[in-house]
Amino acid sequence: MTDVYKALADETRRALLDELLTREEQTLFELCTRLAMNHDLTPSRQAISQHLDVLEAADLVRTERRGRYKLHTINTAPLAEISQRWPQRKAAS
Repeated sequence: MTDVYKALADETRRALLDELLTREEQTLFELCTRLAMNHDLTPSRQAISQHLDVLEAADLVRTERRGRYKLHTINTAPLAEISQRWPQRKAAS
């Protein structure tokens, strides 16, 4: 679980998850383009690849190779574990 918190601590990684939530199975090139267009973030492709490695290590992103393409998909299961650990309290009456 520690890896999940570390992965979510970075703004760029959160933006990557946002983009993967809006459209799954994106390549590195697609993600770089969407970060630039939607979040005004322009890190190098190598930097984005390293961020994706951190997200994958935390099981927040899954990758699949199809031919020469590597497709990235969000995995929200670790996020559900966080909300189960600290469920929302009901308002006091």
